[in-house]
Amino acid sequence: MIKGDIYARIAPENIDKITRLIEAYENLGIVSTADRKNGLIVIRGTPDTCEDLKEILLNLPFTLEIVDEK
Repeated sequence: MIKGDIYARIAPENIDKITRLIEAYENLGIVSTADRKNGLIVIRGTPDTCEDLKEILLNLPFTLEIVDEK
């Protein structure tokens, strides 16, 4: 895992929502879908934005689980 990358699992129907949300935060990161069927995404940030991203992700109006896998 690259420092600044955050792997997460969400309901597949929320992938578009999280992508738009991260874009709205002036692109603190870039969302990529690793496995749409299982809702696995990676948010590519930088070491400087990683903590801000985690704070946002832990306070979403839908469930998101940060995972430690590729």
